Amino acid sequence: MRRARSMSVLAMLLAGAIGVISSTQTWIDVTLDDGAQQTLAVPGAEALPVLTPLSLAALALGAALSIVGPVLRYVFGALGLAIAALVGFGTVQMLAATPVSATAATVTDATGISGTDAVAALVSNLSLTPWPAVTLLAQVVLAAAAVFTLITARGWTSGASRKYRTATEAGADSGRPHDAIDSWDDLSRGDDPTA
Repeated sequence: MRRARSMSVLAMLLAGAIGVISSTQTWIDVTLDDGAQQTLAVPGAEALPVLTPLSLAALALGAALSIVGPVLRYVFGALGLAIAALVGFGTVQMLAATPVSATAATVTDATGISGTDAVAALVSNLSLTPWPAVTLLAQVVLAAAAVFTLITARGWTSGASRKYRTATEAGADSGRPHDAIDSWDDLSRGDDPTA
């Protein structure tokens, strides 16, 4: 089941990384009807404001999933599914009908004109780049990883590797005499070595 954990972690990290990269890329090319037919590039972080923070959260979930215990595996799987649903829903809305409101901040910065109606009157054409579709695909991968985590988390091995466990925890007898370090370990566990 170590492979299942690795697959879940890598898929979440990949989806989060693609989301972060996508937030810096151009999602919408906006052509303004200002006489010069000026074209502005709207990055993903402005087109879909939740993209960057939720993608960073997916990255954090993926990294933390590699070390958490059984209960948090289910919590992180559910959170990953929620992130995929939120970002995926926003991206699908963008792909279905690109709202002018997604470009408002960029148009206002370039022209000084604000207000949804004023911006809509100034925009003559909106065209999407491939990045929203790439982001949607990343969210599908994130959702699949989250569901896979929820299904397989029970069978994952514990986070601590054998080399970090003491001889008592590992159930092995070292066959050597009890020394001062072993006495300190006994005290750490709450056992009195002098008793």
